[in-house]
Amino acid sequence: MSKTVKLQVEGKEALELPVLEGTLGNDVVDIRTFTKGTGMFTFDPGFVSTASCESKITFIDGDKGQLYYRGYPIEQLAENSDYLETCYLLINGELPTAEQKAKFEETVLRHTMVHEQLTWFFRGFRRDAHPMAMMVGVVGALAAFYQDSLDINNEDHRRIAEFRLISKIPTIAAMCYRYSNGLPFNYPKNDLSYTANFMHMMFATPCEKYEPNPVLVRALDRIFILHADHEQNASTSTVRLAGSSGANPFACIAAGIASLWGPAHGGANEAVLKMLDEIGDVSRVPEFMEGVKERKYRLMGFGHRVYRNMDPRASIMRETCYEVLKELGLENDPKFKLAMELEKIALSDPFFIERKLYPNVDFYSGIVLSALGIPVSMFTVIFALARTVGWISHWHEMIAEPGQKIGRPRQLYTGSPRRDYVPVNQR
Repeated sequence: MSKTVKLQVEGKEALELPVLEGTLGNDVVDIRTFTKGTGMFTFDPGFVSTASCESKITFIDGDKGQLYYRGYPIEQLAENSDYLETCYLLINGELPTAEQKAKFEETVLRHTMVHEQLTWFFRGFRRDAHPMAMMVGVVGALAAFYQDSLDINNEDHRRIAEFRLISKIPTIAAMCYRYSNGLPFNYPKNDLSYTANFMHMMFATPCEKYEPNPVLVRALDRIFILHADHEQNASTSTVRLAGSSGANPFACIAAGIASLWGPAHGGANEAVLKMLDEIGDVSRVPEFMEGVKERKYRLMGFGHRVYRNMDPRASIMRETCYEVLKELGLENDPKFKLAMELEKIALSDPFFIERKLYPNVDFYSGIVLSALGIPVSMFTVIFALARTVGWISHWHEMIAEPGQKIGRPRQLYTGSPRRDYVPVNQR
């Protein structure tokens, strides 16, 4: 027998609301008839207690420290899979066969070039423009170049747009970096893997052959996997809300990138590096941590607003971090020694243990990205690159849903009551 919740409003008949049960996680009270039955709205700032949609893509249990993509634990995917296979999983719902994987990879890797006229867009940006500013503008402009795949009601068009976005976002991201540093654009290479190709487009010079380091490629690929999706976060919700109006997929992804740009969302690993710079030297770590206890300083990259006990991505990223530092011979670099001292104190001091201020994925990914030679200004761009497949998956799921409606949140109005206009000479 299905569960229900009864709601009694004074002067009205009791309203019986059905309870929807998911595969995992909390049950959900279906309030779609609430306003009709009560004449009221619900009030939930930030939608923190509201399920805005039904989804089969990603599951999070913050209390248990669980993150599943299509039912697969993130730890298993990061350890055994690669980014493009994870992309296939998120988009299609199942892991590919060997044949399906090969076909998917070939399609993505052979559509990495962008229209040559798109490169002219960059000339309109200041040389010191933030890479995310360029990213938002150029990705949004893709709709002007690929008008043959903008019918969102056509599944073939949706699939074409999805492939184009996954394929071309790394190219655009690398172009943002190259332009901001006064460097010539690098064309993609079809013989490289997805992540190795991105590193080539970022770091290669016309002067010599570039050989991607497989340890570093694997590290960046893991970062992509770990950031590929994270359920109904601010940017994903933005993509869904924009998409609910019927906007084309390129505009929706640009909206997601804009949302991610906010420091409360995509800027966490950037904040970690800024914190390390502010501390300056490993000798100041004890003083800084005491200041954190006294609330004089903010400890960035520790704890998580969703994961209350542990971030399931952090242990994988920690291992990757140490692999990268060893490979590059940076174990004794002052900045990284400083970071490791912070980690040591946070994992051993009862103050931080009791408050569950453990290093999260952003702490380690910021260190790894820095070690790879990626500047802080590019961190959120890397995040956007990785998250594009998650946004696309949610967008497609929403568009394909029968009875999908345009998003229209309600409000509690606390402004002036009705009043009459008074001419300016009578005020």
